[in-house]
Amino acid sequence: MSTITFDDFMKVDIRIGTIVEVAEFPEARKPAYKLKIDFGNEIGVKKCSAQITVHYSPDDLAGRKVAAVVNFPPRQIGPFMSEVLTLGFADDNGDIVLIGIDRDAPNGSRMH
Repeated sequence: MSTITFDDFMKVDIRIGTIVEVAEFPEARKPAYKLKIDFGNEIGVKKCSAQITVHYSPDDLAGRKVAAVVNFPPRQIGPFMSEVLTLGFADDNGDIVLIGIDRDAPNGSRMH
């Protein structure tokens, strides 16, 4: 693993948002959902494709706070343009578990 500087870390803009819409994504190569995430007034609502169907149903996700990288360029995922990267970790089977937010913070809050 290579070392980065604090300035390198500060280039990655990680924010909190609330999932406001979840849709199935049958066109995806691997099972995924299409998410709309509200990051507050400064950033707005952004779209994301997330391969999180093993551990989460749409009902589990609606209204959930998540952390996401908001300053990557948009990425085409099949017919869908993903604008942010929602963050999680792989479990023992390689399935994604979302990063948990244990206290409320406003949408758009930046990670420090």
